[in-house]
Order: sequence, then C-alpha cells, then structure tokens
Amino acid sequence: MITVIIPVLNECETVASVIHFVRRDPNVSEVIVVDDGSIDGTQELARAAGASVITSTLLGKGASMEDGMKAARNEVLLYLDGDLGQLREDLVRAMTDPILEDRADFVKAKFSRSAGRVTTLTAQPLLRTFFPELAHFEQPLGGIVAARRSVLRRVSFENDYGVDIGLLIDVALSGARVVEVDIGRIEHDSQPLETLGDMAAQVVRTLLDRAAKYGRLNPAHLSEVREVERHAEAELSILLQKTGRTERLALFDMDGVLLSDRFIVRLAERTRKLRELSNFLDKQSFSPDERTRHIARLFAGVPRQVFEQTARDIPLIRGARDTVVGLRRAGFRVGIVTDSFRVVSEIVRRRVFADFSIAHLMRFCRGVATGEVTLSPAMVHPEGCSRHPRCKLNAMLHLVEKMGIGPENVLAVGDSENDICLLEAAGESVAYCPTSTRVRDAARHVVRGDLSQILSLVIPSRQPTEANPHPEGLRPRFRPTFSSPIWS
Repeated sequence: MITVIIPVLNECETVASVIHFVRRDPNVSEVIVVDDGSIDGTQELARAAGASVITSTLLGKGASMEDGMKAARNEVLLYLDGDLGQLREDLVRAMTDPILEDRADFVKAKFSRSAGRVTTLTAQPLLRTFFPELAHFEQPLGGIVAARRSVLRRVSFENDYGVDIGLLIDVALSGARVVEVDIGRIEHDSQPLETLGDMAAQVVRTLLDRAAKYGRLNPAHLSEVREVERHAEAELSILLQKTGRTERLALFDMDGVLLSDRFIVRLAERTRKLRELSNFLDKQSFSPDERTRHIARLFAGVPRQVFEQTARDIPLIRGARDTVVGLRRAGFRVGIVTDSFRVVSEIVRRRVFADFSIAHLMRFCRGVATGEVTLSPAMVHPEGCSRHPRCKLNAMLHLVEKMGIGPENVLAVGDSENDICLLEAAGESVAYCPTSTRVRDAARHVVRGDLSQILSLVIPSRQPTEANPHPEGLRPRFRPTFSSPIWS
C-alpha cells in the first residue's frame, strides 16, 4: 500500500482537490498533510477531505517532508504539492509502479512544462559540473517524488528549497535505483520573482554542499558561500523584502518567552562550558556588547550542528506556536528580536512559524564557530534609545519606519530587563512571566502560563468582557521605570 504525503502552507483553494484525487487510487491507504503553520483554513479543509493532518516540527518544506516520512505507516511513499491541478488520472500508478514492481527505489516526476529559471540557470549547470551522472534528469528540482521509506531514512532532508536536489543526489550516490517518469501536464502555481531568488541561492548552496560531501569541491569554498548567504539574509532590507508590508507588527523575545529555557545556558551545559559562562553571563561589570563578544569567543570551535540541535531540543513555551499562528491569522507580521545568535533564532523562528528574526551573527568556518560575532546593526538607530546604544527598541524603530506604521501598531512581548525599553515604547505590550518588578511595570499586561492568552489582546472574539475585564493571566500595566539591559 501507498502513503501520500502533502506538505502545505496556505493552500486552501487546492488542497482538498489534491486529497480527493489521490484517495481515488485503491492502493493509497493513507494521506498525510503536513502543515507549515497555515492561517487560511488549509488544515480544516484537509481533514474534511479525509487526510490525517500533522503540524511540521520546523518551518520549511524539507522538515515537512521528513516529518511525513516518519509518520507514514507504509513503505512506499508519494510526495505531492498541495497546489497542483490538472493531474493525470494514472499519476499515482505512474509514480509508484516502478517501486511496487521492484524496478526502482526512487522516482522523480517530469512533466510537460518548460524547465524553470532556477533549473536552467543553477541546477542543471551545477549538476553537469559536479554530478555529470545525474545531468540527464530533466527536472531535478521537481517536488513530485515517490520513494521507499527505508531509502529516505538513510539520507538528509534540507530544510528549504534545496531539499529536492539534495535528496536526488544523496539517494543516487547511495546506490539506490533512480528513474524519472513522465506524468504529462500539470498546473502548478508559479513562484514570485523574489522567491525565485531565494530558491536559486538555496539550490546552489545544497549542490555545493553535496559536492563537498562527496569530495568534488573544496569545502572552504562552500563555507564562504554559506557565510555570504547568511550575512546577506540578515540584512534588514532583505529581511523586510521577504516579510512584506503590514499594518500590525508583533515582536517577541526568544529565551523565556518562546523557549522554555535560556539557549546559551543549555549550550554551555551541552559543551561543558557552564563554569566559564558564569564568568560573563549577567555580570554588570561588562557592557552588553562586551558580554556578547566574550560569550561568542567562549563557544569557538563548537560545530554549527550543536547550536542548531540545542535550539531544536529546548521545549517551546506552552502556546508559543498557537500564539504566533493566531497573530498571523489576525494580520500581524511576527518577528523574534533577541540578543542571542541568529543561527539559533532562525531555528526557533521556524519552530513557531514566525516571519523573521533579528539577532547577532556568529561566524562559522567549515561548519565550526570561529568565536567572531557581528553585532546586529538593526539594534542601532541614530535617533533611537537614549539609554542604550544597542537596544531592541532600535530594531522596532527601524521596522516601523520601513513598514510605514507607528509604534502604536506594535505588540511587544518580553520577560527580562533588556526588553523594558521595547515594552515601554510599543502600543501594546506583554510581560510574560516577568523576571523582575521593573519588567512587570514596563508592560501593559502580564501573562503567566499559556502564552496564547495574548490572543485576547488582538482578536475581537477573545477580548476581555465587562464580566471578565482581565482574562486569566492578564494584568494591567504598572508605572514604567528605568532599566539596563542584560544578555539573555
């Protein structure tokens, strides 16, 4: 029997028809929709159409594909996009028969649409250069794939647009039998130009990564490509271009607000550097910038994977995902602003389905932290915070200026003293389990327990009523007081 896996994000117009289509095949016994934080009702429509719906553990198509693979009960898997139309009646059989008949282990689809710009300009030339044995595949980036579950369990899933080319290379070079099947013509939503730019960068990075992995590229070249890409993505102008304009903005601290523990403490525990960290953490003898640089040097030599895995392992605060998705449903753009490292904040962003993150940039060379850090330029503003040269308030000022909104349209959520300036300046603010009375006094409301109580502030149906003016966990703001930031 066959499991069909459909990664989705805001595909309410088409997801039900795709599910109905695949369920007509008698060999399909399971349909799994893996949702990436949709806010348009995709989940509800998928369930109504007869699919099992799970939420991705991490924002990104690759993570959704891997989550679907782990949840599947069958050995034969078929991946389809949720925005497909005009599907050929025998598509399921055409894609899975080579596996069911033991002629293949991995099947790529090709279809009668001209090769996309990313395929033509990046994937095919780099395949010819580094993997000539795979250059005959006409659509190496196509997302319609069938595979044996046992084969996929042995390879790595990229988290972004590089997932398809990465799987093709890894599976082929593992010795598995790979074929390409013509499935006729399909209708597929085209990506906007700015998205194609991201896609091209991610495909190039994945191809270079695999070339280095299989001894076909000097790893030093790959390291520089990754660092250039990471630093470019952190630029405020690039971040805002991806995020788009909005009338309402929500900004969250990370540690203690979205994550249930302080990342840097967990990393120190994992790398046995807790004693050294105590020499810098929360020490008022250091300026915040000095403290950040000392902490960054402390973790020189730690692999990037350790940073990322630690960020994945820390439990989320109860209600964190529901809160972010609920705010996005209400029309907010949601960002994380933290004094931690962006390699961490981006993992957390994808875990809770936020739109962007602002943090300091740890530099990595060949996948290992160098101990060098670039402090976030977004936290400096020429007419910003009068108390601190580098402050989260300054990041908010940059954002509202670029988005054309006022601070009164900003919701800020924090828990510690380095959030106070932001909490005081935002039009709506919440101290979540505040660490001091000064933090509590800086915010309009206090929330304890489930973070999703915040939704009462912005969603009319959940607003306080005359009978219940302060929903459980919400308390009105106290008089603001002065504060100084600490590293958290």
